[in-house]
Amino acid sequence: MKKLLFIRYRKSDKIDAGGEQGTNANYDVLCQILGEENIEVYYIHQSQSKIKVLLHALGILSNFLKGYYYGLSPRKVDKIVSLSQNFSYVFIDRSIFGVIAKALKASSYKGKIITFFHNVESIYFAAKIRKYAPWRPIVLNCVRRNDLYSCEFSDVVIALNQRDKQVIEREYKRSPDILSPVVFKDTYKRTEYPTEMTRNIPVCLFLGTYFPMNVRGILWFIREVLPAVSVRLQIVGKGMSAILPMVKGYEQVEVFSDVPDLKPYIEQADFMLLPVFEGSGMKVKTCEALMYGKNIIATTEAFEGYELDFERVGARCNTKDEFIRAIQSISTHPRPRFNLYAREVFVNNYSEEERKKRFAVIFQ
Repeated sequence: MKKLLFIRYRKSDKIDAGGEQGTNANYDVLCQILGEENIEVYYIHQSQSKIKVLLHALGILSNFLKGYYYGLSPRKVDKIVSLSQNFSYVFIDRSIFGVIAKALKASSYKGKIITFFHNVESIYFAAKIRKYAPWRPIVLNCVRRNDLYSCEFSDVVIALNQRDKQVIEREYKRSPDILSPVVFKDTYKRTEYPTEMTRNIPVCLFLGTYFPMNVRGILWFIREVLPAVSVRLQIVGKGMSAILPMVKGYEQVEVFSDVPDLKPYIEQADFMLLPVFEGSGMKVKTCEALMYGKNIIATTEAFEGYELDFERVGARCNTKDEFIRAIQSISTHPRPRFNLYAREVFVNNYSEEERKKRFAVIFQ
């Protein structure tokens, strides 16, 4: 059996955000196809103390200028190139590490280089970094170079959806070889599902990390929509304690930061709220909500790449009035808290089995 080297990013904490969940899904699917014993993982980023990071700040800046994203370095790239000689495939799980693909080609690596675009990173980081941050041009240049290297030097490029495909073609003159939408490991298989109905004062759940696009979206909702509806809003996610000063005075809002298990919050929510207006790729939190069979009220951006009936899963809203009408409808017309249609959409289109079918062609 041919072997695969899996290159991945690893955060220093133990809470998986959307990107890490997508990486874990890729790894699980590859293990199903090739066998776990035939895959070796190389982690780009290891846990570092704050002191060590400060001591190496100049080195990190220098690496950024050379096109090495944080955590990556020429030494690590050389190590990966050396390791690669023992593998038939190298799977680079983020286009932000395109410099690895470039180095592999330069070394005359004979195997197949596969790169997975979780987003078009140049767009993602343009939204993430403050417009007037002094380091913004350095980071964006690094990110764009890596997206370009991924397209130029990979044998197989995988993207999530048609929107990302069009951007990659326009910006980097390379058409992705495979489109594989967001998937989620199915951890919610049951013989029986909840039967409770939604409440008159529904609990709506916003799930997401403390991240600019998430923060802008939920603060817009709190300021524009929340005063006009009768709901309890729960904000749950990594680092979300930082939003507490911004929501002070809103009695309907509860914030739960860095919780070890999201499941209880998701199960008890009457609907998932996804007021996200910008970004790239697909939103993993939408897939997770479908897996749990949740009613979902979300923007066009949050539903990007998902093929489903918006009215049956909940509602697609992009304006203040649309959100108000959708929430008032749930308040006045109770429905099952568990949305069977949403669950069926997940099982049929966004479980790991779907990605397995699409990835399998790479190894034939």
